[in-house]
Amino acid sequence: MNILKDGFNRPLQDLRISVTDKCNFRCQYCMPADIFGPDFKFLPKNEILTFEEIERLATAFSKLGVTKLRITGGEPLLRKDIASLIKKLIQIQGIKDIGLTTNGVLLPKLAKDLVEAGLHRVNVSLDALNDDIFKKINGRGVSSSVVLKGIEAARDAGLGVKVNMVVQKGVNESEIIPMAQHFKDMGVTLRYIEFMDVGNSNGWDFTKVVTKKEMYDLLSEQFELEPVDPGYFGEVAKRYKYKNDAEVGFITSVSESFCSSCTRARISADGKFYTCLFASKGYDLRRLVRTHNDEEPLIKEISTIWNQRTDRYSDERTEESAKSKEKIEMSYIGG
Repeated sequence: MNILKDGFNRPLQDLRISVTDKCNFRCQYCMPADIFGPDFKFLPKNEILTFEEIERLATAFSKLGVTKLRITGGEPLLRKDIASLIKKLIQIQGIKDIGLTTNGVLLPKLAKDLVEAGLHRVNVSLDALNDDIFKKINGRGVSSSVVLKGIEAARDAGLGVKVNMVVQKGVNESEIIPMAQHFKDMGVTLRYIEFMDVGNSNGWDFTKVVTKKEMYDLLSEQFELEPVDPGYFGEVAKRYKYKNDAEVGFITSVSESFCSSCTRARISADGKFYTCLFASKGYDLRRLVRTHNDEEPLIKEISTIWNQRTDRYSDERTEESAKSKEKIEMSYIGG
């Protein structure tokens, strides 16, 4: 069964599952240190979904058309024995692709185990090659070389790798060309992400956004780019190809919204179901998982929620709404 509905005809096919709200960075985009400091209280262990509960949820979603899973956080590699979860999820009928989003620090230690468990690909967050800039962004003084070692470890282990760079005016736009050159030479896909107003703590406003057009024009002065057709319905990246066939892409939630083709649902670490990255409200699926042994109540609840969704935040965003709307934090929902 593949549910569509809500006036946009958007199938439910991509599920992002946050397995922890903890991270080993204090990134200014999603976990600024002045809020997520050493005294910040993260979720108690008994409130976080167990691997068995995550497996049950993923199974229910698969029966409603989901074919792609992405494991997120926080930093998902901080979750103990994460490879065993991948092994469970890859066996679910209908699941064709499993990815994981990470800051890459623990990949040298875990990449081989993840591949053996069945993981297909990783998206690695890296916002600058310049150490001074990157250390300021990650809030922990971690060198970009540490993340680059993680990227190499993932490639050597056989994982597909994409690198995500959030671009913020006045912070790291000077790294657009160096990042492009570095990953073009590596043959690794780089995705530029417009700085978005996710959550309430990242100090977002329109003046800090470097748009896809601005980034594309800058790249075009240095490289020949050819457009690439979307690989599937609902693909959010605007993709381009260099002459050597390496790819670069842009995630354009601010300047070119894609609400009408969004096929993604999100589960937080404590089992809340979110139908939009910019949602302020989640639906408690953990309660159903812990009170019902059969799948039918879960499937019915998920279907009802998705069929009633009217999310169009990026279409309707204004400077005022971006400041006034309460939204779930990125560290909680996982991106």
